[in-house]
Amino acid sequence: MDVYQLPAVTVLSDNVTIAQHEQLKIVRVIHEKARAAITLHGGHVISYIPQGQQEVIWMSEQANFDGKAALRGGIPVCWPWFGRVAAPAHGFARTAQWQLIEHRENDSGVIISLGLNASEETKAIWPHQFEAVLNVEVGDELKVSLVMTNTDNTDWRFSAALHTYLNLSDIEKVETRGMGPEYIDSLNDAALTQGEEVLTLTGTIDRVYTQPKPLITLSDPDFKRDIIVENQGANSAVIWNPWADGAKGMGDMQDDGYKTFLCIESSHHAPSLEAGTVVKAGDSYTLSTTIRCQ
Repeated sequence: MDVYQLPAVTVLSDNVTIAQHEQLKIVRVIHEKARAAITLHGGHVISYIPQGQQEVIWMSEQANFDGKAALRGGIPVCWPWFGRVAAPAHGFARTAQWQLIEHRENDSGVIISLGLNASEETKAIWPHQFEAVLNVEVGDELKVSLVMTNTDNTDWRFSAALHTYLNLSDIEKVETRGMGPEYIDSLNDAALTQGEEVLTLTGTIDRVYTQPKPLITLSDPDFKRDIIVENQGANSAVIWNPWADGAKGMGDMQDDGYKTFLCIESSHHAPSLEAGTVVKAGDSYTLSTTIRCQ
């Protein structure tokens, strides 16, 4: 599915249109600096193509666009928790219906803002009032910011991740730098482990790097580019790839899909709901990731 070839359902401006694929409405940005696409289901970035580059964001060929399941690939918004610390896994934001709040554009690019507010449905899962805004800035670089505001009368805790799937040529040829000196190994009983300066992969990886450097670099020799990831508001960076056995167990990923992506996630990790970061009543917190190619 080429999202940019879908017919427009609504034309919002010269640079912003809304299309539909199966059950999902998709906000599309087509600007001289870059193209991008975001589904209202999940507030999910599914494409980012800067001028002169190949696709930066990986999407599964078997992703489910039925409006019920979370999409496989893209940039899932994992909130108000990250992981399996509660149900549903990774929170409800990635399967909720977000609303288009506004779009702004100039010569540098386009900003799309989506909103998600507390409802009876969300309060049945997580009994708190909130306002969440997802700002997607599309230009020479892609910046995705999740702004969460506590509109309740009491404090609440959260964990979160922007679970970015980066598109690459061959998982066994790329190198990743800047993860930091140690990680929690989710494949080894959460053991705290010393990391390497340059990461190359030959098997499944699921790590929470606890001291990432300001910039994480994914070097892809076949695509002849470096993808630079800069995260803010994060306390960690997650690196994940399920490899062959994991991919075969996923109904929404082709068996060889693992070969062409690596997740480098902007994460605000916590081992439990009770250990999450506090946002006081009336306060806000922002988690973001910025992605650029060179």
